[in-house]
Amino acid sequence: MPEAGILAPAVRAFGLAESYRRTRRLTEALCAPLSEADATIQSMDDASPAMWHLAHTTWFFETFLLRDRLPGYRLHDERWPFLFNSYYESEGERIARPRRGMLSRPTVAEIRCWRDHVDTAMEQVLADPACADLVELGIAHEQQHQELLLTDIKHALFQNPLGPAMWALRDGRSASSKLKAEDPSRRTAAPEGWHSHPGGIALVGHDGHGFAFDNEGPRHRVLLEPFALSSRLVTNGEWDAFIADGGYSTPSLWLSDGWSWVKAEGVSAPLYWRGGEHFTHQGWLPRDPEAPVTHISYYEADAFATWAGARLPTEFEWEAVARGQTEPGFDATAGNQLDDAGPPLPRGGSELFGDCWQFTRSAYLPYPRFAPAAGAVGEYNGKFMSGQFVLKGASCATPRGHSRPSYRNFFYPHQRWQFTGLRLARDI
Repeated sequence: MPEAGILAPAVRAFGLAESYRRTRRLTEALCAPLSEADATIQSMDDASPAMWHLAHTTWFFETFLLRDRLPGYRLHDERWPFLFNSYYESEGERIARPRRGMLSRPTVAEIRCWRDHVDTAMEQVLADPACADLVELGIAHEQQHQELLLTDIKHALFQNPLGPAMWALRDGRSASSKLKAEDPSRRTAAPEGWHSHPGGIALVGHDGHGFAFDNEGPRHRVLLEPFALSSRLVTNGEWDAFIADGGYSTPSLWLSDGWSWVKAEGVSAPLYWRGGEHFTHQGWLPRDPEAPVTHISYYEADAFATWAGARLPTEFEWEAVARGQTEPGFDATAGNQLDDAGPPLPRGGSELFGDCWQFTRSAYLPYPRFAPAAGAVGEYNGKFMSGQFVLKGASCATPRGHSRPSYRNFFYPHQRWQFTGLRLARDI
């Protein structure tokens, strides 16, 4: 049983087996509002259909736990690994990622039957202490796909001119009617302050107690110069000021690749913005100027920081501040994160963890002495350490408990369909 980490609160309260069951139920609940058509559409190569997420997370448990660890287990359908393997080369051929949206069969009902079949068989594995580490990895993997499911379906529904809502507003009305009332989740943004750090030698990376992905270690030393990290995230209102000041038309603010991206893609605002509204899982809503800006690329985050006379933090600076605020007794439940099957929406606050993933200026690279795990699960993170940037924290679509100071999310600099934002840093 893990001492701390990603599942510590749930494990202490429910045990590993119940944590598995709760995670599986949440995935099902997140898909409940979707029609069969909703669940099978794929809006771009970076995204996957909700149906595919339901199936792929099940493939993971069936492949690495049941097939490999449960004597006598037979695959539910021997054709399906080709459909639902993601990127594990050692597991053989698979359907090309851009063609996942062509899978109208198996149906969502058939996939749910498969999930039930796997969950029943998993009960025999959950009691085996020798399988605990791999079960915990599978749970963490499914939690990642819960967030991806939410962001992928948001991008898909955004393509519909009707602006359909996945969830109705709290009073039961549809957001697609272009409601102009005040967003009920609105809060006043906290005054901007700064967390100062004197610099020096800091220990970063996971300390080896409890669960972590392999890319979070080994723990090692880094030298930090004195710096300060903003006490809050950049807001929609501040981004409006950036736009009004010509932020998207001033090349001196942008990295060369970023400026080429702006011109080639015609970018003039964060993803999902139009006028004073933004698209959400509840359809089109008025945009709260006090809420954190989200759905921006690394290029945009860097340009805004330059415009603001600041910079993005390094991943090590961010982690050093997080550790100072959260240890001992790191609270993985802080901030606006995903608690249940409801619409994720950034609200704003002073917590480091929640609302949106925060870009750092750190390239996603291996730590000193990093080595991927043996076998297929070693393909999980290490082979993607090229051309991407690290993000820290958690978002409003991150399942609660799936956050810690050492966590390293990563995306390419042009991607912005995730709940991505920024927190400024500056030199002292």
